[in-house]
Amino acid sequence: MKGVTTVKSVHRLAQKEVKKVIGLMSGTSVDGVDAALVEIRGHGLETQAELLAFHSHPFEEAVRDRIFNLFQPETSQVDELCQMNFLIGTIFADAVLSVIHDAQLEREEIDLIGSHGQTVYHLPPQMEAHYIPSTLQIGEPAVIAYRTGIPTIANFRVADLAAGGQGAPLVPYVDFLLYRQVNRTVALQNIGGISNVTLIPAGAQGSDVHASDTGPGNMVIDSVMEILTDGRKKYDNAGEFAAQGNICEPLLGEWSRHPFISAAPPKTTGREAFGRQFAHQAIKQAQIQNLGAADLVATLTAFTAHTISDYYHRFLFPNYSVDEIYISGGGSHNLTLMQHLKQLFEPIPLLPIDAIGISGDAKEAVAFAILANEAVHGHPTNLPQVTGASEPMVLGTFSPA
Repeated sequence: MKGVTTVKSVHRLAQKEVKKVIGLMSGTSVDGVDAALVEIRGHGLETQAELLAFHSHPFEEAVRDRIFNLFQPETSQVDELCQMNFLIGTIFADAVLSVIHDAQLEREEIDLIGSHGQTVYHLPPQMEAHYIPSTLQIGEPAVIAYRTGIPTIANFRVADLAAGGQGAPLVPYVDFLLYRQVNRTVALQNIGGISNVTLIPAGAQGSDVHASDTGPGNMVIDSVMEILTDGRKKYDNAGEFAAQGNICEPLLGEWSRHPFISAAPPKTTGREAFGRQFAHQAIKQAQIQNLGAADLVATLTAFTAHTISDYYHRFLFPNYSVDEIYISGGGSHNLTLMQHLKQLFEPIPLLPIDAIGISGDAKEAVAFAILANEAVHGHPTNLPQVTGASEPMVLGTFSPA
């Protein structure tokens, strides 16, 4: 009977032309949970989305520390992973209730939740990899659905990985729905913990979209700032610390030879490549070079900008003429990083994504609201040319209220 109830619930949701959906996102920076309340009209190419409310629900320091401990395979324990899955689900549910309160709505008015969860490990397919391709996002959707009373769709990455894909990036499908243009080729550059790009050619079909992770975003800068300040600072506010330093060209050159940078797409990356281990190694290298802390952060900021630029020059500019680049994510607030990017991409204009749509801070949470809506309607939402999957897949698993 439970399976029949689930089918009926999905069918009932699919009959609604206009839905209020909450998208939940916790990224690689592990700052907290972003909750976006979105009114969605239609589905597929007819999708229209309006952001009604946005709430950032920070993790308590103790919870954040426990999440970071899960990133270390040599120290993490299965019982802790089990508990954190449910604890994060509870925190995600609290974020849902907070954004509903901010919007002055009742939970009964919300139709659906789409939750990305918190990635703790991601092992995409790679040549000669000695592991089973797999991914794990925690934040138990059954807990979210029960505590909120709202049907929840989660585990968006796994079906793409099951079909041989990288399991990411998944937002490019939504980028195509919302930002495609008839006469202009646009690139949407998100700079979160990891940086990723979606390129939408003028007049594109979904199969024409190009997207990939480009390398680190805020991740290494944040980690180094936290280590250098013994946890007092979690990031370089507005890039002010980097602006005080000088770039070490030898280190910049060495980091730019990282194998991920030259690897051809489809490709994804994360903490396994650019997490705490990379940060600690960068600090050791800086000490050998007799660099000050500001010089190290300045060089890491330049490295982040160069990895983004390098991707465009290797894989996009030989085939596309880009009219504008629209920036979103926390990295857009790092003024030193943005200055590097403007110089590297001149004369192509770099503009905030807010100029053509939804707030850059809310963009990824909004995307998972739309991906949940698409799942209800049975639309495949991975782009095989982007992820490397063998076929289009309907993404997400359903937890009824």
